[in-house]
Parts: sequence; C-alpha cells; structure tokens
Amino acid sequence: MKHQVSESSIRLREAIEKAIEDHKITREEYDKILNIATEDGYIDSHERALLQQLQQMIEDKEVRFVI
Repeated sequence: MKHQVSESSIRLREAIEKAIEDHKITREEYDKILNIATEDGYIDSHERALLQQLQQMIEDKEVRFVI
C-alpha cells in the first residue's frame, strides 16, 4: 500500500524549496514553514523528512538565516 502525500506536505515542500533556492531563509519564511507543517495538528513522515532536510541544510550553512 502506497502512502499518499498530503496537501500540506506538498505546500511544505514548495515553501522549503523556495527558501533553499536562494540559500537564504527569513524568520518569516521559517515560521510559515513550521505553520504549514503543524496546521493539521500532525507532522507526517513526509513533512518530518522535509523539515529534517531543511534543518540539516541550516546546520551545514547551506541555507542561512537573513534579516
């Protein structure tokens, strides 16, 4: 049985890809990403993987916070 990707996972991926695209993320973008991930009260496995990927890129300084 295949797991279907939720609509919020798709929106989350799009928001993260936008932040990754220019290697910069604002606090507002980061907050929006977290809001999308938690809006339904559940972080599914796809969302969790996307958030982990973004966090790793921030830790590795591939994506930087900007003001």
